[in-house]
Amino acid sequence: MNSQPNILIVDDDPDIRMLLAEYLENNGCLTTTAPDGEGMWRALGEHAVDLIVLDLNLPGKDGLTLCRELRVKSDIPVIMLTARDATLDRIVGLEMGADDYLGKPFEPRELLSRIRTVLRRIQAPREQQAAEPEQLRFAGWTLDLTARHLINPQGVIVSLSSAEFRLLKIFATHPNHVLNRDQILNMTQGRDADPFDRSIDLQVSRLRQKLGEDARTPQLIKTVRNEGYVLAAQVSR
Repeated sequence: MNSQPNILIVDDDPDIRMLLAEYLENNGCLTTTAPDGEGMWRALGEHAVDLIVLDLNLPGKDGLTLCRELRVKSDIPVIMLTARDATLDRIVGLEMGADDYLGKPFEPRELLSRIRTVLRRIQAPREQQAAEPEQLRFAGWTLDLTARHLINPQGVIVSLSSAEFRLLKIFATHPNHVLNRDQILNMTQGRDADPFDRSIDLQVSRLRQKLGEDARTPQLIKTVRNEGYVLAAQVSR
C-alpha cells in the first residue's frame, strides 16, 4: 500500500467532502474531492487515485451508474456510500463492481478502516503476487489471475466484475470446501456477514450465470443447505 494513498471523495455535500478530506489527511492519506460524476472523471484524469469513496445519490449520474462505467475502464477500488436501510442499493453496488459499502451515517474512523482493508487486499505485496499461480483451471475453465478475467472452455474471454473475480478466486483456491457467508465475506471484503445481507447469494447467482450454470441444478458452484457454497471441481494451478 502506498505510504500516502490518494483517496478521491465523490459526494455532493460540501460539508461531508470537507469533513472526510480533513479526517483522512490527518490520518496519513492524500485526498482529492469532487461533487459529481463530471468532477470524478476530471479528477481521475488529473490525479493518480488509489481508491474512490463514491456516494450513491449524486446529481446527474448516480453512484451506481458511475461505478458501472468506471469498471469498464479501470479497476480502481470503490467504497460506496449508501443510505443505512438501502439494502438493495448496497447489493446492486457490489454487483456493479464496488469493493465495499458503508451506510450513512457513519463514523469517519470506520471509513478509514474500510479504506485500509480494501487497499491491503487490492495492493498485495509484490512478492506475494509473484508467488501465486498465474492461472487456475477447473472443468475446462481458466481463471487468469494476472489479467483478472475468466476464459471459457471454447477459449472465449468472459469479463468479470471485481467482486465476481474475487469471489471466483476464493472458490478456486478452496475447491471442494464448503464456505459459509461469513467466511466468504471475510475473505473478499474483510468483514462479517449481516444476518439480512444477501449480497453473497446474489453474487453467486451472477457468477453462476457467467459460468453458464443452470440456476436450478448448478454443477460447479453448488449450494450446501444451511452451510454455504462449494466449488465442486478439481483445480489445477
